[in-house]
Amino acid sequence: MTTPTSAPTGAATDDTPLPKPAPLSLAAWKQFLNVAKPYWLEDERKKAWTLLLLLIVLMLVDTKLAVMLNNQTGELTSALAAKNGGRFWTSVRACLLIVALAVPTYAFYYYMRDVFANQWRRWLTGRFLDGYLKGRKYYELGSSGEIDNPDQRISEDINTFTGRSINFLLIFLGSIMQLVAFSAVLWSISHVLVAVLVAYAVTGNIVALYFFGSPLIQLNFWQLRREADFRFSLMRLRENAESIAFYRGEAQERTHIDHTFDKVIRNYARLIKKQRSLNFFQRTFSQLTVVLPYVILAGGVLSGELEVGRATQAAGAFTAVLGAVGVIVDNFESLSRFVAGIGRLQALSNLVLPATQPATAAAERPRIELRPCTHLALESLTLCPPQSDRVLIKELSLVLKPGDALLITGDSGCGKSSLLRAIAGLWHEGSGVIHHPPIEDVFFLPQQPYLQSSTLRSQLIYPSVRTDLSDEQLLEILELVHLPRLAERVGGLDAVQDWEKLLSVGEQQRLAFGRVLVHKPHIVILDEATSALDSGNEASLYARLRDSGATLVSIAHRAGVLRHHTHVLQLKGDGGWEVHEANGYQFDKPAANGPAPTPVRQPVAATFVG
Repeated sequence: MTTPTSAPTGAATDDTPLPKPAPLSLAAWKQFLNVAKPYWLEDERKKAWTLLLLLIVLMLVDTKLAVMLNNQTGELTSALAAKNGGRFWTSVRACLLIVALAVPTYAFYYYMRDVFANQWRRWLTGRFLDGYLKGRKYYELGSSGEIDNPDQRISEDINTFTGRSINFLLIFLGSIMQLVAFSAVLWSISHVLVAVLVAYAVTGNIVALYFFGSPLIQLNFWQLRREADFRFSLMRLRENAESIAFYRGEAQERTHIDHTFDKVIRNYARLIKKQRSLNFFQRTFSQLTVVLPYVILAGGVLSGELEVGRATQAAGAFTAVLGAVGVIVDNFESLSRFVAGIGRLQALSNLVLPATQPATAAAERPRIELRPCTHLALESLTLCPPQSDRVLIKELSLVLKPGDALLITGDSGCGKSSLLRAIAGLWHEGSGVIHHPPIEDVFFLPQQPYLQSSTLRSQLIYPSVRTDLSDEQLLEILELVHLPRLAERVGGLDAVQDWEKLLSVGEQQRLAFGRVLVHKPHIVILDEATSALDSGNEASLYARLRDSGATLVSIAHRAGVLRHHTHVLQLKGDGGWEVHEANGYQFDKPAANGPAPTPVRQPVAATFVG
């Protein structure tokens, strides 16, 4: 490959429309199945079906005991009305026996329900985390802003989804059992009561779905987003506390937080107004059932055709059956929040789970091709920012041989860090080919190192989870990066500290160089990784990298780093670029009487040809 030496120069806002959540309809049911189905059909299916079967058995036992207790309640009332002491005490003993069985059944049923939901949450969270972290999808979502708050969707919406899915599934199954069990009791007492019950329940469900369905789901959908945005604004304040304190930016931060919180309050005000109307309807719907069965059966009791206990038994059965057929009305508020959460999970699954990812227009845009190779090379690389047609770099071609060191320089905004993102595989918009060695042979050092809330050992070996290096070797590496007493100062390699607050930026950058010495990569990419270091530390650390034989790609603005590089890539802006020998290259300096015009450099002959 030949190397040309120059080239021609040339997030969702508040008003962004969101996809509407599906109402209580077939679309909502399809969304639910898309998220839930894999758990019941893939590797956890045996455990899932076993737990569900156990819950159904417990529910059947509980329903049977409820019917028996309702019958004994009627028997108690009839015995008292007849002033029959023997019959009364026999019924009391039967009730106590039923309660003795019902209480542990009830407790174990709810325990197993929560165990089931917890198991499902563990599996589903793992599934989403696999997709979220695979292929650095978390980075793409953060850059593109395709969805809001994916972290909340994984941490909270999945928890809500699994818990409420199990809850509603068992509610509906229990309602069917309750309906079958108590309908037989009710039918044996009064056919008219059954007919009134059916008409009453059907009317209630239709009214609830028609007048409260879509508005409540939509408001709950927005409430979830508003709450997440408010939480994120507080998290930003905590994570950037030092910068905000230096700027004394409390007033503007408060304005921003107040703005996001005001959206929470205003949406919730609309939500509770709608909920108030639903509460009126639900209360009226349920309270009428207290009187309705007695009104219908009063004639039979007063005429002597029915015992008083049979009326009490019928009233209990009526309430149970109405609860079964009116389950939507009774659970409408939580059901609407549940459907809103399903829509958020479905949107996330479309983006992070490969089996459900739809073809998008973005996938049809030209993309930079990545090809495995033994060294780093760029072939006719044209680079654009994500979701933009602006050309940062045009037709760049060069080859880095093992041991070469390339310094990238240029004005702010010309695409220096963008080029590093493309080499790291984070940015794909554009055309051309990037040849690169295996990803484990490439190490990236940003200007602000990432530090975990973990041990000093984990900071040093990051991103690896474990290392074969001994403690003595790790301590020696700390000495090589000029942190000889760090381990002693913090309490040893296994000490856990808030490293971002404990260490200065310069110490953090030296610790990051220690990671390079731990992993010994073939290529090291440095994005102003020595900006907080003095010239002595900077020279020493660069010399260690050069002595290791690693290929370097650096962004820097200080002339002192030139001696540690073999070539300079100068980005000119608007896609233009030039390659120079590092030996003899000088950064532009302003003249005494004002800024001098940028000199036209005659590019040196290419030496990057492999």
